[in-house]
Order: sequence, then structure tokens, then C-alpha cells
Amino acid sequence: MGTAVVLAIVAGAAALAIRSMVKDKKAGKSIQCGDCSHCNRCH
Repeated sequence: MGTAVVLAIVAGAAALAIRSMVKDKKAGKSIQCGDCSHCNRCH
């Protein structure tokens, strides 16, 4: 039972991290530097 609870917590944290990265990418932010406006989207 404890393993299932820990697995659910880890899966939830991973889902939130991925959601945040997708949201930032759609907003024009790069994962590497945080702002693509100065590099003409070279990443």
C-alpha cells in the first residue's frame, strides 16, 4: 500500500513538472535560458 501511495505522489509531481514545461514553451520561454526573444528561437 505504501508503494502505491509513493508512486502516486511521484507520478503527480512528474505530471506537474511536464505541464509547467509545456506551458512555458507555449508562452515562448526556453527550458535552457528562459527567454527566446534575444536568440531568435535558435534552440
